Amino acid sequence: MPAPVPQTIEMTDGLDRAVSLAAPAQRIVSLAPSNTEILFALGAGSQVVGRDDFSDDPEQALAVPSVGGSMGSYNLEAITALNPDLVLAAEINTPDQVQSLQDLGITVFYLSNPVDLEGMYNNLKIVGQLTGHSTEAETLVASLRKRVDAVNTAVANAATTPVVFYELDGSEPSKPWTTGSGTFLDALITQAGGVNAAADLNGQYGQLSIEALLLRNPDIILLGDAAYGMTAEQVAARPGWNALTAVQTNQIYGFDDDMVSLPGPRLVDGLETLAKLIHPELFK
Repeated sequence: MPAPVPQTIEMTDGLDRAVSLAAPAQRIVSLAPSNTEILFALGAGSQVVGRDDFSDDPEQALAVPSVGGSMGSYNLEAITALNPDLVLAAEINTPDQVQSLQDLGITVFYLSNPVDLEGMYNNLKIVGQLTGHSTEAETLVASLRKRVDAVNTAVANAATTPVVFYELDGSEPSKPWTTGSGTFLDALITQAGGVNAAADLNGQYGQLSIEALLLRNPDIILLGDAAYGMTAEQVAARPGWNALTAVQTNQIYGFDDDMVSLPGPRLVDGLETLAKLIHPELFK
């Protein structure tokens, strides 16, 4: 009996480009940490032959050769030498970078950042199709949906809606950077049963002074900059911050920002972690 003929894969990417693969990609270069996480989560890790400098999760990804990216540029010669049948790009990559790879005869698929969890699920299915892991993608999406439903069910029983201040960068302690509305983080805080202290910020990202924070008086402070050395003790010692409820009640926690900033399956990890920090009484 003859072997089945591989089905050509025809898809439109985030730049509205028609992308065609003669068969599921077997030699993939990932140009974004979120793409790398998706590939490994779908069981396509062994098909990844190159990655960007920032792809460090899961740990196995560190064994894959890097093709640059730390200075915003990539080593095109290194990418070409890997002989990829697919380069998986993302929104951290510019259309010009995509074009440069395309000019070298390399097939590139540009995966747009999702704006909600449904969009993230769809991205998992897209990558599943591109890599021959559609079944694994469907299984993963079903599992993620079940976990999100569990959070939604628990949070529906919450008696309070704590105000949450999420610090992105506290290198200017008198006016740290945070996230406003229209971001994944804002949506996840809301879904986890909290209120983003900076939801009324003019723009998706900005700085809040201590005066502005006092008006919002967060119940919980989450340190997305904990990976860069920020601690609860440093925050509590800032001038004026001892007047905040979160400081007075010791509700200051380090937080793994990658879980809520990289648009991959770990967003659900982020949602679960947020819900447990915001409503520990519901997850005993």
